Order: sequence, then structure tokens, then C-alpha cells
Amino acid sequence: MSEYGTWRRVSREGRRFLRGRARTLRRLALWSLLESAHTFLGGYAVARALDDGFLAGRTGTGIGWLAVAGGGALLGALALRGVFGGLADLVEPLRDGLVRRSVRQAIGRAVADPARESRAGDSGAVSRLTQQTEMARDSFAGLVLIARSFVFTALGALLGLAALAPVLLILVLPALLLGTAGFLTTLRPMARVQRAALDADEALSARTGELAAGLRDVVACGGGAGAGAGVELLIAEQERLTGRLARWTALRTLALGVAGRLPVVVLLAGTPWLLGRGVSAGAVAGALTYLVQSLLPALDALMTAVGAAGTRLLVVLDRFCDPESEPEPDSGPASGTPTRGPGPVVAPPARPAPPALPSLPDPPAPAVELRRVRFAYGPRAHPVLDGLDLVVRPGEHLAVVGPSGIGKSTLTALIAGLLPADRGTVRVAGAPARGAPGQAAPGYGPDARRTLLPQQAYVFTGTVHENLTHLCPGPVSRGELERATAVLGADALVARLGGPDALVDPGRLTPGERQHLALTAAYLSPAPLLLLDEATCHLDPRTEERAEWALAERPGTLVVVAHRISSAVRADRVLVLDGTRAVCGTHAELPDRSPLYRDLVGLWNAHG
Repeated sequence: MSEYGTWRRVSREGRRFLRGRARTLRRLALWSLLESAHTFLGGYAVARALDDGFLAGRTGTGIGWLAVAGGGALLGALALRGVFGGLADLVEPLRDGLVRRSVRQAIGRAVADPARESRAGDSGAVSRLTQQTEMARDSFAGLVLIARSFVFTALGALLGLAALAPVLLILVLPALLLGTAGFLTTLRPMARVQRAALDADEALSARTGELAAGLRDVVACGGGAGAGAGVELLIAEQERLTGRLARWTALRTLALGVAGRLPVVVLLAGTPWLLGRGVSAGAVAGALTYLVQSLLPALDALMTAVGAAGTRLLVVLDRFCDPESEPEPDSGPASGTPTRGPGPVVAPPARPAPPALPSLPDPPAPAVELRRVRFAYGPRAHPVLDGLDLVVRPGEHLAVVGPSGIGKSTLTALIAGLLPADRGTVRVAGAPARGAPGQAAPGYGPDARRTLLPQQAYVFTGTVHENLTHLCPGPVSRGELERATAVLGADALVARLGGPDALVDPGRLTPGERQHLALTAAYLSPAPLLLLDEATCHLDPRTEERAEWALAERPGTLVVVAHRISSAVRADRVLVLDGTRAVCGTHAELPDRSPLYRDLVGLWNAHG
């Protein structure tokens, strides 16, 4: 539909809406007349204060006229208060009507083409119901407020100029009209670009909705690149339209500069000519007051509102209007949903169909998954874990807290495959935690999926390099080794031991030094899952924090049995084991959900 057709449809609906609210419009007009009085008094009182007061040597008269101007300001404030009350009665019914119309249109499309609605839904209707209704309400409110203000401000200013000296109008109006004409030439192109931008927005919303619905199939068939190509084209189109809109906005800004600055320049340049023809200095000052304080700010606000909110409102409202009854040229039985009206059935312009969606795969398996897990150390022993459900997402950082002996180490042993669950399932990366294919012995052989660091760190007799790289299947360069020790803060320890080629005697290392070397080895490990069972308990808090941040930033998933509550604070989520039930959540929300965690945090805070 052409811009003229859009304007005709929107103006017809707009007139129908405004006719039903004539009382509200009359109330707005009455309040706005006070604004005209305020504007008139602002410039006229300044002129009289100069000519009849200060320049004539009558200071009291000048002050009196300035007091009149102040009274006019109070009138303007009173007018604005009344205007806002009437504006709400005009704007909120518009939004409610658009919401009802959007729902009605969506239902009509669903009835006309139920198969399409069942496949992907009407994403465009969602955009209209949410974003576009709010956009229309805000744009309409701003436009009414500013347009009304301009009309009545201009009325007061022009009457004031005529009252001071009619020749002032001859000098000022041409510059105003020139800038306004330049501004008006930008409206139609900007409306066209706004319409295209909304089309692209709705198309992108529909496309992403279809992709989301078929995401598994697309990934399963390896068609991500092809499916994403259509989205990339729509995003590129939005970028192009944004650039065009910015260029038209620059031209509109130039027109605003002409309309908002040129009249002042003309008035100042023509002041000698005006004074030579009997126009008083007070009249010139009053005219300048009208321009600077009233007319030009109102004009600038109007142009900005019409150029931005006005064109946006025109395009948005066009989407809620009922279709025209006359047929479009060459509109036969086109594809798409036919629209109904009093005239012949007309099909909307067909949009290019999005490319066929390839089938999509399943999402990646959880890094760790426990379902109804029960474990006890013996047939008649009280279960350590009973009915535990837990899902750890790939890349997540989970901390496990609880009193000693509550089952934290048991949980890591189950995930590591060192213990079998009595009941339930334990899976790592989608496969059973024990007996993964290729293992030398179920639960005990090497498993590339995970690395477990116990409290007693494993360090053997050999070089520093060998102790740091024994979890890596291939060679590790000297540069990689140096980067890892620097990130973990173990470079000073390595240097003290004599460098990477120095021999390590485990018996001569402190427990903290052994843990520091083991953590660096875990950092270099390619395993996507790291399990730390109080593997930092012998480190000072600062070294522990640095190590945990480094391991959390490493690609993969990190599960930490926390020795200090500070480890839980750094984690994405925290699992609290309390002997009766497990509670999982963020550090911020758990104090309200777990009394045990609240006590642990309180003790930690009390002891600093």
C-alpha cells in the first residue's frame, strides 16, 4: 500500500476515534487556551516593561509588568496540570482499543488459516500486542501533548507579535516557513523507512519463532548454517534500514536548525531596520522573547515529535487498521490469508517465504544428571543420599555445601564413577557415570569426560613438568605450561622448586603446595568436567579464590565441594545437603529456602 493509502486509512480511523471523544478534546482545548494567555503575556509584558517602565525611567511600572509575566507563568503551570488529566482520558482508550483489535485480527487469521497457526503461531501478532501497542500509546501521547502545545503557543506568540508591531511577522514568518517546508519533505521518506523497519521486525520475529520451534531438527541435521542464513539476512536488512533512517534524521535535524535558529538571526540582523521604522526597543525585545522562549522551542519540539513519534505512529497504526475494500492492482487469488471487507476479497501482498527449515538436533546433554539417586554404605546402613535429583548444565559452576559426613564426598565419588548408586541413575555427558565405552575397568579406568581432585592431592616423584601434565593425553608446550602456572598463581611455586625440569619430592612439599600443583594439572586437563572434593582446603583464601576463578573460566563444568562459604558465593548455583533434603539455588536466594545454609552463611559472616 502506498503512503497515501496508509495516510488515508489511518486518518479515517483516527477521525472515527476522535469523534467519539469530542468532550475530552474540548476540555483539552479550554485548558490550552490558558497556555496561549501565558505565551502572550510572556513577550508582551517584557516589551511593556522596557518601553513603559525601565527605558522611560519608571522602575515600578517595569517591575509591575514583569510581575504580570510571572502571573502568566502560573497560568501555564495550571494549564499543564489540567492538560495531563485530559490526556490520560484520550490515550488509554486508544491503547485498549488497539489491544482488542490485535487479538481480533490474530483470531481472524487463525480461523482463516488454522494449519499455519498450529505450526508456528502468529509472531507478528505478539509483536503488535506487546511492543507495537505500547509504541502507539507512547507516540500518540507525546504527539498530542506537543502538537496541542505548539498550536496554542504559536497562537499566543503570533498574536503577541502582531500586537507589538505587525511588521515583525513579515520579518520572522518567512524563515519559519522555510525551515518547516524543509522538514515536511522528510516526512514521507521517513514513514516509508519506518514501515520497512517494522516489516523487517515482524519478519525477524516470525523467523526466529519458526527456528525455535524446529531447533532440535535443525541441529540434528547439521543445518544450523543454512537455517541461520535467513536470520542473518533479516538482521542485515534491519541494519541497512537503520542507516537510512539515520540519514533522513540528519536532514531533518538540518531543517530543525533552519526553523529554530534562522528567525532569531533574521530578527537580530534586521533590528537596525526595525528601529529606523519606529519599532521600539521593547517591541524587539518582546519579539525575541516570543521566539526564544515560546515559538521556536515549541516548533522544535513539534518537528522532533512529528519526525520521530509521528511517522512511527502512522506506520504502527496502519497495522491495526481494517484493510481497504478496493482491490489492489493485479491482485488475483494470491497466496496468503485473504482479508475481508465490504468489497471484493483482497489478498495482502505476498512476502517472500522463508527458506525451508532443516531438521534440528537435540540440545547438548547435561554435564551431570542424577535422577532419584539413593546410596548407603551397606545394605542396612542409613542412606547417605536418598532420592537426589540434580542437573548440572554444561559450563556451569556448582558448589556443594553441608556439614561434615553429610554426603558431599560421596556425591563426587558417584559422579566420578568410583561408587555405584543403589538406586537411580547417574549420568555424565549423557552416558552412565560407570562403565563408559573404552574404559579399562568400569568406574576406575581413565575417563576423558572428567577429572576428580580429592582432598589429598596426588603428587608423584618426577619432574614438575610431569606432575603438571600427567592428565593430558598429548604433549604440552613450555608456553602452555607457563601460562597455566601464571593463571593459577603457581609460577612462584614452580620457580621455587627449580623450574619445570626440576625433580619433585612429594614428601618435602606442604599439603597446600601439593594441592596447588594438582589444581594446575587439572587446569591443563582436557576433561570437560572437573570435580574438586575440598581440593583447596589447605590453600589460603586468596590463593583458593584465584584458583577457583581460573578453573571456572576454563572451558567446561566445575563442581566444587566447598571448604569455605566464599566458594559458594563465587558459584553459579549452590547445592545444600542437609541430611533430610537437598536444596539447590543461587547464593542470594538460598538463605530464604534453607535454614542450614542461612546458619552456615551467618557463621561465616560472624567469623569474617
